[in-house]
Amino acid sequence: MLNVTVENIGEGELAVVTCAGRIAENDSAHKLREAVTSQTDARIVVLALSEVSAIGRGGFGMLVFLQRWARKHDIRFLLFDPSKSVRSRLERARSIAEFYIPSFDEMMALLACANSRYALAA
Repeated sequence: MLNVTVENIGEGELAVVTCAGRIAENDSAHKLREAVTSQTDARIVVLALSEVSAIGRGGFGMLVFLQRWARKHDIRFLLFDPSKSVRSRLERARSIAEFYIPSFDEMMALLACANSRYALAA
């Protein structure tokens, strides 16, 4: 089972989609798709994957789909802190280079920037 939460920061400029559980079944992959593709107003979508214990073929295919969807909608799609199993799956598929995985410092800078823009607009 997959738990997904979405937090919009900076008036929707940055959407952080946090996942916990397994992205192994069609239901979990579709749940992830719905969460990400509903963020059409975001400029950046970050998929936080540190709590994902496993990712199956369907989940991996969904990551590829979401990256293409984001590119088509001019949205930056980032994978943040993928768990060992997710990172291993990406490496085995030789797809890790296709995804941008920001460092912790880069992620903190993105959050700070989105928060400051929101504070200035308020």
